[in-house]
Amino acid sequence: MTGMDGRDTDLKKELDATLQTRRELGEEYESALVDSFLEKVDQRIDGTVERRVRRQIAEQQMATARDSRSPRPTDSFGERFGFGIVSLVLAVPLSAIGGGVADLPGLLVAWAGIVGVNVVQAARTTPGLFGRRRRADKDDAWRD
Repeated sequence: MTGMDGRDTDLKKELDATLQTRRELGEEYESALVDSFLEKVDQRIDGTVERRVRRQIAEQQMATARDSRSPRPTDSFGERFGFGIVSLVLAVPLSAIGGGVADLPGLLVAWAGIVGVNVVQAARTTPGLFGRRRRADKDDAWRD
């Protein structure tokens, strides 16, 4: 038994004690001694599995929490379509006011504002649209 850590050393001591007890008590107690030792091994395995499951659940909860904090598009096609329609409807009076007050420069400023608002809305609802990439998690490698 090589490469044992502290927990396995305790189990090895238990096995040595069980074997020593068997030598002292004789073969008639062998079954009870083996059952007792195997119960200790089962408890050790159960504890190890329970710790691993708790750790995995905690990691999944952390990953879920990280994913829930990342920006995601929350609006549907209907909201985007509605935003586009409202933007075009408002473009008509804004164009008239900008063109009437300051001629061509006023019209250009009005349309620059309309385009700017639509670009911001598109960037908000479509991550990665303008070259921003989602940060790769170090856990993505094992998800494949």
